[in-house]
Amino acid sequence: MAINPPVDATGTAAWKKLQQHYDELQAQGIDLKQWFEDDPTRVDSLSFDVGTLRFDFSKNLIKPETLALFAELADEVNLKQRTKDMYSGVHINNTEDRAVLHTALRRDASDEGKLIVDGQDVVKDVRETLDRMYAFADKVRSGEWKGVTGKEIETVVNIGIGGSDLGPVMVYEALKPYADAGIKARYISNIDPNDLAEKTRDLDPETTLFVVVSKTFGTLETLTNARQARAWLLEQLQASGAIDGTAEQKAEAVEKHFVAVSTNLERVKDFGIDPANAFGFWDWVGGRYSVDSAVGLTLAIVFGPARFEEFLAGFRQVDQYFAETPFEKNAVVIMGMINVWYRNFFKVASHAVLPYDQYLHRFPAYLQQLTMESNGKSVRWDGTPVTTETGEIFWGEPGTNGQHAFYQLIHQGTQLIPADFIAFANTPNPLKDGDQDMHELLLGNYFAQTKALAFGKTADEARAEGTPEDIVPARVFSGNRPTTSIFGVRLDAFTLGELISLYEMVTFVEGTVWGIDSYDQWGVELGKQLAKQITPAISQNDEALAAQDASTRSLINFYRKVREF
Repeated sequence: MAINPPVDATGTAAWKKLQQHYDELQAQGIDLKQWFEDDPTRVDSLSFDVGTLRFDFSKNLIKPETLALFAELADEVNLKQRTKDMYSGVHINNTEDRAVLHTALRRDASDEGKLIVDGQDVVKDVRETLDRMYAFADKVRSGEWKGVTGKEIETVVNIGIGGSDLGPVMVYEALKPYADAGIKARYISNIDPNDLAEKTRDLDPETTLFVVVSKTFGTLETLTNARQARAWLLEQLQASGAIDGTAEQKAEAVEKHFVAVSTNLERVKDFGIDPANAFGFWDWVGGRYSVDSAVGLTLAIVFGPARFEEFLAGFRQVDQYFAETPFEKNAVVIMGMINVWYRNFFKVASHAVLPYDQYLHRFPAYLQQLTMESNGKSVRWDGTPVTTETGEIFWGEPGTNGQHAFYQLIHQGTQLIPADFIAFANTPNPLKDGDQDMHELLLGNYFAQTKALAFGKTADEARAEGTPEDIVPARVFSGNRPTTSIFGVRLDAFTLGELISLYEMVTFVEGTVWGIDSYDQWGVELGKQLAKQITPAISQNDEALAAQDASTRSLINFYRKVREF
């Protein structure tokens, strides 16, 4: 089924209305403090509940009437139809001629038979893979699965890169309080040998299980690390006398200590992994959208199948809300449109995500791939140039650490940096410092930062605090720095699923407005291709070296001169 060409958002009536609205706000002067004083219903008008999450958009540079304009734009770029196409398996990833069905990964088992795409019962396929994952996870968790010497598994090591690493490691870190089987996880991604060396340095090979995650089982970094991990395992086992070094015992060790997440069973078998212990996923799942597929196998092992199902249910909550809620009241659509508002009308390039929860310390890094690999495009899905700015630079660190690092730029710098502040009412680790509840101390900072960014401090307020006149200008905060507050009940598997789906759909909304294919990633390919050409030149191939540009030749010659090993 051919997909419709993208709508040029800049040519729509809604875009022109938004431009007029923006111009009027600029002419009147944007003043959040005054807007709050003038409209006592502002917070209620701009706050929404989605599942376990509360969204407060009131500190953004919008008015309640802006939401109607956002809804008009969503209508005019055919967001509703694009959403239906995605959910139903239309090949909206047209440069790769693929469906985009990460939402199917978390559909309920009762949906089997209701989504047939390219001749496959997609939900049935997903549930069959989940059942196999869960059965395997239960074996590892119960101790039924043992290593080659009969010891139970204590550490699972995920070997993958990109979406095969960022999602699993983020979720593992986020849900650590719920690891209930005494099994820990580690994640190896970088081809830099330091990564593998540090992650395996103190491991016991007899209690370690490696999970090699590569759809094609051909990803350069992943397979290089997998081969080195295999060599480490066999060398360590042989050195300790756990195996005698015969081909038969080596093969048995690999089978007991390696499994795969891959669809290329031939390569899996050639590596030495039993194809029965390979768990597949599909072309319609992009890597950055795959954490809730078999790519999350380590998570199912560490946290258990029941909690993995809670994780999927959280995704499903937001998936359904996004698809069914009218645009003007749809917090997910509003959040995506706010990002478009800042990117295209305020010309903002950067977007901070600031979780006030240490367990979410890898969440900004995860979102970097999700958003920037998806929407870092300069052509639309029909191959024509984009008509406005696309993409945002996503970045961030947990509060309060970030407050002592880069918040200065957000508060008083010359750039406007919208920020999402994320926090939770409850913590799994309640502590008190004397009479002071530490979690409330954290939340005090969470509330205070958005207040300071929104309302600032005037020169007169600084003077009233006794500030010497010559440093008053340095103590002035302009305010009107936009933030979105996302406040949850607690960070658990369900809520984390909600948060991930939220940002997946926000990315989708932005991509639809900009008319781009958010699901391909051709920009990562050129560097990979060149690396294969350049690598032979580094140490031995003078002909390959001569074929390089002058800068690359100079750098390689420096390497040859100073390398010590």
